[in-house]
Amino acid sequence: QVQLVESGGGLVQPGGSLSLSCTASGRIFNIYSMRWFREPPGKQRELVAAATNGIGTNLADSVKGRFTISRDNAKNTVYLQMNRLKPEDTAVYYCNALIELDSVSPMSNYWGQGTQVTVSS
Repeated sequence: QVQLVESGGGLVQPGGSLSLSCTASGRIFNIYSMRWFREPPGKQRELVAAATNGIGTNLADSVKGRFTISRDNAKNTVYLQMNRLKPEDTAVYYCNALIELDSVSPMSNYWGQGTQVTVSS
């Protein structure tokens, strides 16, 4: 019913920049929140950034000042601009969204397929 499709990962040198995007499609009534998580090699998945209706945006302390999250509600798309990348930012990045399919059903949680970001010289 709902799909999240990510794009924009890749290999970049330390200090470089990458931009990720994630677009939700399908039967969507309202998107309450769109978030980016990441899963570094051998570690647990962690929240990186969130853009939430009525709350605004927030970033993990480890990426503040370097990453920016933004949403285009008309396109059901969330972006993650990553600057001054570090080797420790290497991870699979996942898009996540809390979506209402209609006006009466509770929100459902959806995930993208993940995109690899590798920061290495």
